[in-house]
Amino acid sequence: MKSRNLKILLSLFAFNAFCLYLYFTYHPDAHAPPPPTNHRHTSSLTQTQTHRHHHQNPLTKPWPILPSYLPWSLNPNPPFRSCEAYFGNGFSQPLHLLKSPSLNPAGWFRCYYSQTLRSSVCEGGRIRMHPERIRMSRGGERLDEVMGRGEDEELPEFDVGAFEIEVVDDDNDNDSNGLSGGGGDRKLVDSEFLDQYLQRGGISKHTMRSLVDSIRLVGAKDFQCSEWVEEPTLLVTRFEYANVFHTVTDWYSAYVASRVTGLPYRPNLVFVDGHCVQAPLEETWRALFSSLRYAKNFTGPVCFRHAILAPLGYETALFKGLTEDIDCHGASAHDLWQKPDDRKTARLHEFGEMIRAAFGFPVDKHRTSKPVSGHNVLFVRREDYLAHPRHGGKVQSRLSNEQEVFDALKSWVSDHSECKINLINGLFAHMPMKEQVRAIQDASVIIGAHGAGLTHIVSATPKTVILEIISSEYRRPHFALIAKWKGLEYHSIYLAGSYAKPAEVIKKLVSILKGLDC
Repeated sequence: MKSRNLKILLSLFAFNAFCLYLYFTYHPDAHAPPPPTNHRHTSSLTQTQTHRHHHQNPLTKPWPILPSYLPWSLNPNPPFRSCEAYFGNGFSQPLHLLKSPSLNPAGWFRCYYSQTLRSSVCEGGRIRMHPERIRMSRGGERLDEVMGRGEDEELPEFDVGAFEIEVVDDDNDNDSNGLSGGGGDRKLVDSEFLDQYLQRGGISKHTMRSLVDSIRLVGAKDFQCSEWVEEPTLLVTRFEYANVFHTVTDWYSAYVASRVTGLPYRPNLVFVDGHCVQAPLEETWRALFSSLRYAKNFTGPVCFRHAILAPLGYETALFKGLTEDIDCHGASAHDLWQKPDDRKTARLHEFGEMIRAAFGFPVDKHRTSKPVSGHNVLFVRREDYLAHPRHGGKVQSRLSNEQEVFDALKSWVSDHSECKINLINGLFAHMPMKEQVRAIQDASVIIGAHGAGLTHIVSATPKTVILEIISSEYRRPHFALIAKWKGLEYHSIYLAGSYAKPAEVIKKLVSILKGLDC
């Protein structure tokens, strides 16, 4: 008996110590920002001061406490193609391109390369952006103001010196790891570095690569700024910005870049693209990060004390999983903390909690967000809406009798009161993003035809069940993969065409509800 009691006390002590560790890991007001881990170490006093002695702007947002969080520096060298390398901190190869001299304030730049994702997260200090040297539309306009505008006008083209870094005029003490030679064209990197660490891959217009290629080194006497941005700032270029799936890959990339670089609180955000406003999606960008501006909205050369370049959404595991086998399964952070497993991940749970917390929804692991009795069944609909300047407002149907299926489900639910079921009409195209996220987190079952709206399952809670209706023309693995990587129960109905028999959908739902004791 004494032995058992001792084991219980030791277990409680270990659990409380773990909870305190997580609290002080996330809560920016509870401690000073931690020093960089070994593989992020830099000898530059100036860089260290940038992180440690910077006073937090009261408008910046703290990181929320997330039940599924695991420290991003826990494993500095995750195995190649492991789940942590795909979804977490696989950016384990440090590349110190420009070190600031210890006695003189000057710029610095470094990248962290992921062999698994074949991409890099880069960051630097005392970086100047010249908006007039970035050729693209202004961005941030209302959609009805820019109808018909071409996509090429909205994606950036960088002239030489679009970005610059301040260096000491007689500085000859920088690493040669990709740093270009001297002369009149003082480039930060050469083509060999770009080809090795910012690979073009299958991306026809790799804007991050082009941005880094545009960076020039300038002396202090030529480094004049019309505005200084003191807080850490993410520079993000969006491509398919009106599509929820692609936008989620951008959200994830920005989140990963923030964690990889160890930011003590949520960064500012600057869109280095000329896209117009997409209200519901931009609402989430603003919720996730401390502030949002468009590059072309700056009126002159703007200098960033600390800028972070997020990889393109195309380079995340969420996108790469469509063409390569990423054999990872969702698991709880608690289980992985006790028993690490390279084939399991809690990172998508963590990310989903981040989205929910950004909108103010509680993510306490002891709280259930489901209805007290019964179950919410969310039917995600596809609606016509005007997506972008080149869109006609009509979406392609993946389920030709969607309304018939919804009406049949509604009728069935009304006839089965023995188990309280709330059928939610998920008209996401006309709902604020916060309400979309609320509907996802409150759902016990999510049903929908294959379409970008189902990407919201990244925010679903661990016990949510997914039922995807798949037409013969759209047999793609997007949502089956997300469900697998989150560890969600997933079911599918494959159609011969685009017509679903309502009775078959109801039968499948009945089977799912039985598994939920309903």
